[in-house]
Parts: sequence; C-alpha cells; structure tokens
Amino acid sequence: TLGTQTDYRDGEAQTDPYSPEYVVRSGSVPEILTLATLTWGRGLPAGQAEMEIIDRIREKRAWEAALPPMDSPSNVAERLKMLEAMERKEWAYREEEIEKLQKVQMEVFKKLLQKREENQKKLDAVRLKNQWQNHQKAKEEKIRKIQHDCALMLRKLIAKRKNWMGKLERRDIIKEYNDFSSQTYAPLSRIGFFPDSSSDYYAIKSFYLNTFEGLCELEKSVQHYTSQIKINVPKPKSGYIRKSGRLEAVLAQVHQALLEKKNKAKEPKKPPSVCEKVESPVPKPPTLILEKPSVEQEEIDLAVICLQKLLRGRALQNMTFEGKEKRLDLIQELRTTHALQEDGQLLLKAQKQMTLSLQRQQDSQMQQLSALERDLAVVEGRTLANMLDFLAKELVRLQEEQKIHALTMLAERQRRMREAEESGRRQLEESRREEEDALFRQAREGDCWDCRHSLGDASLTIDTYLEDIILSSMERTAEEQAREEIQKRAVEINDIAYEMESRRTRLQSEEIVAELVYNFLIPEAEKSFMRERGKVS
Repeated sequence: TLGTQTDYRDGEAQTDPYSPEYVVRSGSVPEILTLATLTWGRGLPAGQAEMEIIDRIREKRAWEAALPPMDSPSNVAERLKMLEAMERKEWAYREEEIEKLQKVQMEVFKKLLQKREENQKKLDAVRLKNQWQNHQKAKEEKIRKIQHDCALMLRKLIAKRKNWMGKLERRDIIKEYNDFSSQTYAPLSRIGFFPDSSSDYYAIKSFYLNTFEGLCELEKSVQHYTSQIKINVPKPKSGYIRKSGRLEAVLAQVHQALLEKKNKAKEPKKPPSVCEKVESPVPKPPTLILEKPSVEQEEIDLAVICLQKLLRGRALQNMTFEGKEKRLDLIQELRTTHALQEDGQLLLKAQKQMTLSLQRQQDSQMQQLSALERDLAVVEGRTLANMLDFLAKELVRLQEEQKIHALTMLAERQRRMREAEESGRRQLEESRREEEDALFRQAREGDCWDCRHSLGDASLTIDTYLEDIILSSMERTAEEQAREEIQKRAVEINDIAYEMESRRTRLQSEEIVAELVYNFLIPEAEKSFMRERGKVS
C-alpha cells in the first residue's frame, strides 16, 4: 500500500469531530461516560437544554444514591414515598416541557397566521388596486364620452345660435365658389351626394383616344417637327473653370511631380569641404585575474564549509526536536489512531473491551430502570384507566337516571292531563245524556218539544208545531205559484209589446215622443221655473 503525508491533522479534514479511545480504571465510573450516547449533531455541542438535562441526570443519580435500602418495611414505605414524589416531580417537569412546546407551537402558529394575514392583505390590496384601476378606466371612458357629447352639443348650439331667429337665408353662390370647403367643391354624403357613384363623369371619353382609327388620324394630324427633339448645349463662359476641372488639374500636377521624382538619377556624394573630428572609442576595463590559493588555504576553506554544514544540521535537529516536543500530543494521537505497534494495538483492544463492557453494564442498568419505570407506568395507567372508566360509567348512569326520571315526570303529567280531560268529557256527555233523556221523556209524554232547526229554541206543543209547518208550506206554495203566474204574464206582455213595436210606424213613434215631452218634460220644466221664481221673490 502507498502512504501519504500531509501538513494538516485529520481533524481538519473530517466532517465530525474525532472521538479518541479511552481507558477506564477498575472500580471507577467516570461521570463523562454518561454522555457517551451524545454525538455530534445529536446533543453536541451542548447547549442550554443539554446542560439542563445533564443537571437533571446528576440530580437523579444523587437521588438514587440517597434512596434507602429495601431491608425493612419502613424503608420500603419511605422508598415508595420518595418514588411517588419523584414521579410527581417528573410529571410536573414533563408538563412544563409540554407547555413550553405548546408555547413554541403557538408562537409558530401566530407567525404563520400573521404571515397569512399579511399575504391576504397584499392580495386584498392588489385586488383593490385592480378594482380602483378598472373604476378609473370606466370613469375616464365616461368622462371622455361626456366631453365628446358636450363638444357635439356645443357645436349644435353654436350652429343654432347663428340662426336663432330661424330665418331662411338665400344662397350666396359667390361665397360658395370662393370657399373651397363648401358644398360646391366638397359635398357631404349625408346630404345625398355620393362622388364614387358618379366617378365616370370625370373620365375622358374621346374617339381619338379610345379607338385605333382615332389614334391613327391623330398621328397624321400632328406635325413632324413635334416628334424631333432638339437640345442646345450651352457654351461655357470664358475665364471660368468648374470645381471638378480645377481638381483634375491639381491631380495631374501631383502625378507629374511624382513621376519626375521617381525617374530622377542618383547624384554622387560630394567630399566634405572641411575635416571632421573623429572621436576615439572608450577603453575596455582590465580583465580580473584570480590568484591560485594555496593548499593550506583550501583546507581551511573546506573545514569552514564542513563546520557550517554541521552547525546548520544541528540547528535543524534542534528545531525538529522542539517541534516534536511541542506537538507530542498530536504525535501520540496519530500513533493511537493508526496503531503502528502490536503492543499498542493490544492495549487499544483491551481498552475497547473494557469500555464496551462498561457500556453494556450501563445499558443493562438503564434497561432495568426503564423496565421498572415501564411496569410502574403500566400499573399506574391501568389503575387510572379503571378509575376513569368507573367514573365515566357512573356519570353515564347518573345522566341516564336523570333522563328516565324526567321522562317519568313528563309521562305522569301527561297522564294526569289526559285523565282530567277524560273526566271533563265524561261529565259533559253525562249531562247531555241526562238532558236528552229528559227531552225524550217530555216529548213522549206530549208536554213539550224542543225545535232547534227552523223555528228556533221556542218550546211549543206538537199541535202548534204541525200547524206552523202546514202554514209555512202553504205560504211557500202560494208564493211559488204567484211567481210562476207573474213570470207568465210578463212574458205575454213582452210579446205583445214587441209585436206592437214591430207594427208601429215612424209617425206613431213621433206622436208618442211628442206626448211624452208635452205631458212630462214641459210641466216639469214649468214647475222648476215657478219654484225658482218663488224663491227669488
């Protein structure tokens, strides 16, 4: 296998902190081992809640150590009392924890509700804004329509005001032809003029343009010189050159100068008329020559170099030793981690076995304690369940008993009311029966008779009752016969009157009307006139 070496420790490269192995001395149980179940992210690093749990565990251990032994009945009773007190304390602590948890949940619920209300308010604000914008748009549309209608009505009013007297104006033809926006030049379609319908009126219709013969005749009639185009080019003025001509002349001059310069031959150099001064070059520095050292000097230099190497090596050794002393803990940690030696491995295995045995003992103790607590909780729960069941059943029985008592009271009351009604009904029936028996007895003896149908409640004898019946039947029969005779007479009179009307002439009708007027209307008018006259006088 290949090994790698790094300048960093393993703790800087791993995610969870390293937990080194440990050795427990025989006969001692360190308190730190109670926290072996805590790991990184599950209780570590310890916070305020974990510290409270650790304090409670310490208190519980101290309490367990203070429990009296179970060697006598008094100690057993005292131990039970202490257990009950501790259990009540545990329940109180659990209730406090539950209340804290409920408070935290309530705070979370409040925050969620507040956030929900804020979101709802935002949504309401957005909806309100949209509604407001819609109303504003509708308002602007209404205002625009009102303004449009107002402008239209104002134009109509202005047009009416121009001729508010309603006079008819004569047509001013000169004014219409001077105004190019008048009806003469631009008639409106709402008046009844449609320019597109009469567009053919403006089309040119000519024989010379629409037919081939006309075109040939038109071509013959046209003179020949009209088809010949003559253009006279104007001559430039003397002494005037355009800008384009000037540019062409300048370009030609430049081109000629370039050609002359290119074709010009090179002239030989002329010798200088005066002697020039030539500067001398800078002299080079002399070359260094090292002297060859002697043998003794070389030995001295080698000895000095060796001494320097020794001193530097010793300094490095001292630095290494100092670093080793400073980081001895890390070296030991690495040795224990990698287990480089067999003795170290055996020692680590022994320590591991000891730690595991202690953990097993602690786990067994915790399991026994939890089993005891579980059994106690089962017994308490069973007792409480039985007690609550008994109380619930008693409550249900009491409620049912109260319901039954109320139902019996209602039934007794209804029975009494029905008995009272039945007794009253029986008394009424007995009184009626006695009255009917008395009446029947009197009617059978012939003393009196109670007539309740058509003659009222008057007490009469049987003879008078029969006489009244006979008289009433006779009157009814006579009345019916009289009605029949009257109807027959009326029919006969109507027939006679209709027959007379059919036979009457116009002259007879006028005579009857005149008699009615003379005998009834005129005397009545004279009487009313005389009455008014008498009142006035």
